[in-house]
Amino acid sequence: MYRDRLSLLPDTVALRPDKNGAPSLHIGDRDLNQLAAEWGTPLYIYDQRTIDNAVQAYQDALSRHYPGPAGITYAGKASLNLAMARLMAAHGLLLDCTGVGEMHIARTAGVPPAQILLHGVNKSQADLRAGLVQAGTLVVDNLPELARIAQLAQARVSAPALWLRVRPGYAVDTHQFRQTGQHDSKFGMDADECVDAVAYCQRNELRVTGLHFHQGSHFHAAEQVLPALDMVCALIGRLQQELDWWPQVLSPGGGWGIAYHEADLPHQSIEFYVATVAAALAKKLSPHSRPLPRLQPEPGRSLVARAGVAIYRVGTVKHAGGRRWLLLDGGMADNIRPALYQARYSALPVTDPLGRPPVSENAWLAGPYCESGDLLIEDLPLPEIEAGELLAVPVSGAYQLMMASNYNGALRPAVVMLRDGVAQLVQRRETVDDLLLRDIV
Repeated sequence: MYRDRLSLLPDTVALRPDKNGAPSLHIGDRDLNQLAAEWGTPLYIYDQRTIDNAVQAYQDALSRHYPGPAGITYAGKASLNLAMARLMAAHGLLLDCTGVGEMHIARTAGVPPAQILLHGVNKSQADLRAGLVQAGTLVVDNLPELARIAQLAQARVSAPALWLRVRPGYAVDTHQFRQTGQHDSKFGMDADECVDAVAYCQRNELRVTGLHFHQGSHFHAAEQVLPALDMVCALIGRLQQELDWWPQVLSPGGGWGIAYHEADLPHQSIEFYVATVAAALAKKLSPHSRPLPRLQPEPGRSLVARAGVAIYRVGTVKHAGGRRWLLLDGGMADNIRPALYQARYSALPVTDPLGRPPVSENAWLAGPYCESGDLLIEDLPLPEIEAGELLAVPVSGAYQLMMASNYNGALRPAVVMLRDGVAQLVQRRETVDDLLLRDIV
């Protein structure tokens, strides 16, 4: 059971003696006990090698299974800071930014406009103005937005390429708050609207080059993409017939799921997902005798989630109503996902994670915040845990810190990037003074 949890941790996980000789979790050749002592807890660490390997898995799968051109877009909403933006840009990925804030991070990191893609379901005028300057591609969500882009672009010599976001009418099997492709979704345009959008671009000399769709986040069956792909390929055929338009790029979005808990194992691979989409797209478009569009998947979670580990210190152990509570120094302020999505996590002691048997009373892991919903992990088999011990929560690299808050005056944790024994602080821990930065004294 505990050994299965090790496979949830980054690729570089190892058990090595700590300074006292006890087996201890190491990641990126660094002892998690030492990292916690140096940087404090809660602490988020990212293993760069695990990210590199995930990017390579997508690139290899696209090369093996898609006969046309291909690329990758990183969904920055999963995890974005200067270090992550630079890493993804160095891999040659496009960086998907939602709004002017994420574009500012990308540009400050030195990401060139050609690698920046602007997304958003209700872009403000500020978003669009910044996107026209800072992004190489704008994904258009709706017809009124397209008209606003046309108006703003009149004052410019050149404008970014446009992709149209298609609402395919099919969602994937995931939590309802993460579904995006259904008929009544707030995202994207239906087939008729997409035809109108391409015609509008042709009349107004706007460079529309691609189609994009997204059905939802954290799904686990690759074949669930196929009905939406059927719809989009039918739309492409209609656009060719009615408007003599053919996409240079087709993005099937992201959302490919991962294993967060040992009960999720085994899980279908990145290659299986890419192979399923690539084969279907090539088969459906080959009768048109036109060049295959560039296949541009948009992963986020499946690139970075398993690379991240959250380290917490147990402050109090208590028993109440048959439950063993392990109260941690972090929780819903740095990871809202269990409260928001009922996301299920696992955990391991940092010291001697495999050598201690579980006790009969399972553990409930909760944080220090004034909410009963501040519950990180429920009913988890764990050994006897004492106050002061460190626990590692795997698969903490996506959609946690990006949704973190200062609830109850919480200070957002430090973030460290590991690579070959080197630990680089990429985001410092907040201080109480940071809580006042926006206040007018």
